[in-house]
Amino acid sequence: MRSRYSAFALGLGDYLLSTWDPSTRPDSLELDPTIAWRRLFVEAVEAGGPFDREGRVTFTAVARTPGGRLEQRERSSFSRAEDGRWVYVDGEEPA
Repeated sequence: MRSRYSAFALGLGDYLLSTWDPSTRPDSLELDPTIAWRRLFVEAVEAGGPFDREGRVTFTAVARTPGGRLEQRERSSFSRAEDGRWVYVDGEEPA
């Protein structure tokens, strides 16, 4: 989760695509250069340990845009790829 947030902050679209599960990954990704990501708050982690195949992370990411402050809150799902890396599957608005 933190590495993907850092990739958003640094504008590393190729890294984001490479850490996305192939079953849900888009063909391309266009990042908005006017969004400056400033902070990540990890609120909850479910599973995702060394022996787990899946995990979930609830977070709030804070950014600055030309229009002001932006907060994105999400509950992201991850799965362990065949090579052992964690990959992003999808996200939803937390309850």
